[in-house]
Amino acid sequence: MGKVRKTKKNTYNYNIDRKKLKRRAKKKAAPRIPCEPIRNAWDYRKSVATNLAEMGLAADPNKLLPICEGTTGNTNVKQRTVRKPYVVDALKAAASVPSKQTMGISSDMVMYVRHMVENYGEDYKAMARDDQNYYQDTPKQIQRKINLYIRHHPQEYQALLASRTKP
Repeated sequence: MGKVRKTKKNTYNYNIDRKKLKRRAKKKAAPRIPCEPIRNAWDYRKSVATNLAEMGLAADPNKLLPICEGTTGNTNVKQRTVRKPYVVDALKAAASVPSKQTMGISSDMVMYVRHMVENYGEDYKAMARDDQNYYQDTPKQIQRKINLYIRHHPQEYQALLASRTKP
């Protein structure tokens, strides 16, 4: 004789629209704010415009500083109270930090450009005919590579040109 099953078996509920449930849950979930100072000062019970106004930021720049036609000064600008000024200070500090250059130049490119500049100076047509031009770069392509090198290493480029002119 078989045993009576005491737990209810998990069955699929056909009356629930799972797509709609997922959409609702997505709307309810708060968005991830990538900026740390703003995220720390954010109040989820308030609207976006209110939060940004308290931080001293503008949700709509057109409403912040309206353009007045026919007048030289902007006289109808409302004075706003900033309750969280530390957010703007943190954003200014983060903006003033120099960014890391993620795109550098490979060592092969540096060697290639140094060889070309040492031997030919700024004669790009002669560089295009050089034996070390393995990829058969055109004079314009070589010029772009040299300009990229100049942007990343300006002092070294000047030293290369100076050493080329002195025999």
